[in-house]
Amino acid sequence: MATEKKESPNMKTIVSVSQGSSESDYQMDTRFLGTPFRIIRIGTDGDIDRAEKVLESVHAQADAIGLSMIHDHYQVGREQIVHPNTARLEACVPDKPVTTGAGLRGILQEWAIRHTQSELGHFFDNARVLFMNGQASYRIARSLSEHTDNLFFADPFTDFGVPRLLTSLNQLETYSSLTAPLMFRPAAVKTIEAIMKTPLYRLGEGLVKGSLHKAVSEAHVIVSTIDDLAQFSQKELDGKTVITSRVTDSALEWMRASRVAMVVDYSPWLEDRPIGVNVMDAMISASLSRTPEQLGPDDYLDVIQSLGIEPRILYPNGYRRVNRFAFVIHPLSQQYLTKTSPLDWIASVSPPMVMNLVEKAVAYTPPFIYSKVSGIKSPTGDEVEGWLITVGGTPKEIMSHDPEFTYARLLQAAELAKKLGAQIMGLGAFTKVVGDAGITVAKRAPLPITTGNSYSASGALWAAHDAMQRVGRIAIGPSGKAAGKAMVVGATGAIGSVCARLLAKAVDEVYLAAPEPAKLLALKESILQETPGAIVHVAGGADKDLAKMDMIVTATSGAGKRILDIMKVKPGCVITDVARPLDIPPEDVAKRPDVLVIESGEIQLPGEVHMKDIGLPRGIAYACLAETIVLTLEARFENFTLGRNIEWEKVREIYKLGLKHGMKLAAISGVNGTFTEEDFERVRSLAVKEEGPQRMSVRTSA
Repeated sequence: MATEKKESPNMKTIVSVSQGSSESDYQMDTRFLGTPFRIIRIGTDGDIDRAEKVLESVHAQADAIGLSMIHDHYQVGREQIVHPNTARLEACVPDKPVTTGAGLRGILQEWAIRHTQSELGHFFDNARVLFMNGQASYRIARSLSEHTDNLFFADPFTDFGVPRLLTSLNQLETYSSLTAPLMFRPAAVKTIEAIMKTPLYRLGEGLVKGSLHKAVSEAHVIVSTIDDLAQFSQKELDGKTVITSRVTDSALEWMRASRVAMVVDYSPWLEDRPIGVNVMDAMISASLSRTPEQLGPDDYLDVIQSLGIEPRILYPNGYRRVNRFAFVIHPLSQQYLTKTSPLDWIASVSPPMVMNLVEKAVAYTPPFIYSKVSGIKSPTGDEVEGWLITVGGTPKEIMSHDPEFTYARLLQAAELAKKLGAQIMGLGAFTKVVGDAGITVAKRAPLPITTGNSYSASGALWAAHDAMQRVGRIAIGPSGKAAGKAMVVGATGAIGSVCARLLAKAVDEVYLAAPEPAKLLALKESILQETPGAIVHVAGGADKDLAKMDMIVTATSGAGKRILDIMKVKPGCVITDVARPLDIPPEDVAKRPDVLVIESGEIQLPGEVHMKDIGLPRGIAYACLAETIVLTLEARFENFTLGRNIEWEKVREIYKLGLKHGMKLAAISGVNGTFTEEDFERVRSLAVKEEGPQRMSVRTSA
């Protein structure tokens, strides 16, 4: 097949001979680096003999030739893999520049990763990345290995039909060195093809395909040609990021229908259309009168910068980013253990002594996934998915061991979270209390850690403020603060101290109770420096001043110890119990129907949330879990809340970020479930009856 004559003596001709379909052939005239070019694409429908004949017919008229839809000569580690069909076609044109675009492609592939990571911030951190052809994408894999160890290569599937993934760059390099000598020997190829046609292989073909489909489902990022993606369903591709090239409008429409979240297209564009890397590499060779082997980094850099070529980040269905988290939970009591099979059966037929032994044994079990979490979607378009990971110790067992015992299990959980693809991990309940409250774990863990205590403090005060409004027994004084008294029990703890700092800005008088006099004095001093004029009282215990309080926050780590006498509490008081396990037992709550005891501030998550029961209504999370989710939505993959000295600025920041991402205060609840308007009215009425008529106000604080 001969090309048309040039229209001008200065015009250069590039012929791209493709192993792809001839139905996609085109011809276009353009200018490149100031030179007029004619580009002719000729498809040969996978026929290597036909491609050879085409090259023989066009090479005299072409200034440079591109080879498309055929393998590069791969460099995988130290192994140079020369593809015989590519070498055969290159040999047909000994006197003209001929290229697959390998030199330019490697630069564009690697840049696509670095550009995306820089543009989106931590996007590939710990991502599970599946490569349909690891040898062809080695430059991408090497770049991604700087951000994640979760690399999976499907080369054994595609080369030999073997249902096994390679799981590291080292494995890919070893695989390439072992198989390269066999892959292109005619006898070996025929043997492989014969095996794949046998009835035994056909019998297991479903297993092979099923394994590959499972790998796609579990991946977060897929590196593949668009043609290779066509075999996968919408369910498997939903929410994935695809790294590929030459994304045309029709390809983007297909990805839209497949619910692909994001596409990174590393191919160059010319005349408002994607153009093969082989074509652009041939144009560079022709423009500079050099063979592809003679082109150096500076040549490519000059072209890329002068043409403004950069990777495209596309969102087929509008902006959609899916980030990932993990959160550690544990049974809050022996009773929680009896809710899981087969421990429920053991509990029903065994004496208490047996369950005591079970409780001790479970504390030594390795972490495991309790639930996948999905469906959380911010109004910004950001989404998260995650995993609840269980460590086995109850508070009793956790507190009976040295901190290193719990640290070891949390670090095991962190390793599991990393393998799952989590980009941050939160610590729940007593796992954030042990030792130095997350600092040591964060230093040793392979991913960022947060205790969630900033949002726990925010949620506690959010709920308390809302509850006091509904009970309506506190007015706003001339200072703009609530004209009442508030107490924090456990004030020197992580959550208690920040609640104390914030309450000093919002309530006339604050009482701090904790059995640590020196820490109390230091906390008071710090509060007065932050909030001059605040009225702050300190005491070693709660009982002395309990009867004067309009509001109480309990934030101890007493693991079920009684920390206050509820019978001394003022009628109409609002108590917010932040502790887990709760500081105020149900039997105490029942004694005072004229007091409102709320279980901290739970958060309503945005979206259609799917996860197993955590003891709350569907779609509602504890504030410490919600903090991990907010940070994940915001792509703030950092150690956020650690240690016992929480910064009130972070409390305010996480509150604002929560509002940005659609977090709401959940219905206020207590030990018996959600409070209704009738419950609030009951507390109001009983308080009036007990205390006598008082001036009621529903005005809110600024």
